[in-house]
Amino acid sequence: MGHRSHPDAVTAIAALADTNRRSVYEFVLAAAAPVSRDDVAGALGMVRGTAAFHLDRLAREELLTVSYRRLTGRSGPGSGRPTKLYAPTVREVSVSLPQRHYDLAAELLAAAVDESARSGEPVQETLSHAAAQAGRAIGAEGALEDSLARYGYQPVREDDGSIIMRNCPFHRISKTHTATVCGMNLDLLAAATDVAGQSGSTAVLDPAPGRCCVRILPPPD
Repeated sequence: MGHRSHPDAVTAIAALADTNRRSVYEFVLAAAAPVSRDDVAGALGMVRGTAAFHLDRLAREELLTVSYRRLTGRSGPGSGRPTKLYAPTVREVSVSLPQRHYDLAAELLAAAVDESARSGEPVQETLSHAAAQAGRAIGAEGALEDSLARYGYQPVREDDGSIIMRNCPFHRISKTHTATVCGMNLDLLAAATDVAGQSGSTAVLDPAPGRCCVRILPPPD
């Protein structure tokens, strides 16, 4: 398997949207040592080939690392082929500056994929619903600017009363999937603005270098 230096975050998220594959990933995360296909199949009640399929997909997305080891403890002729083993790999450090929230993006995208599979709605529509739901929860946490700051947006109120976001919590994904992430940000911030009691304020797309693509406009005079 060739190594990719810049794995696509969105395809990795999509890989985890499958319920069975997510169960496989969670089992490997919880394991005390690298696991084999047989380990996963036995623990989760899967056919070995199905377990292998999910494990290899996770490895392709660089969510798991692969190693080979003879489990018999023997070596040399007659010792058998080495067993393929899987272990978690760290894709993100836990703290980053400026603040990022790829975990939130992953939850929204996975929820959108799951809902699309259940309802038959286009993923873009279900993502809009998921982002709005998250925005309502964020807006209900308290004062709008304080709540947005907790999620890494770095809101700044300008002289005209509008609010810009100095940071995009989903920056790395937005570089390659701009329309998807900007739409997600707009739906989230519009819902947060409504719930936070910013009567008459409106979230609009207003992209500019060095900041989030959304601006919150003050109520019209």
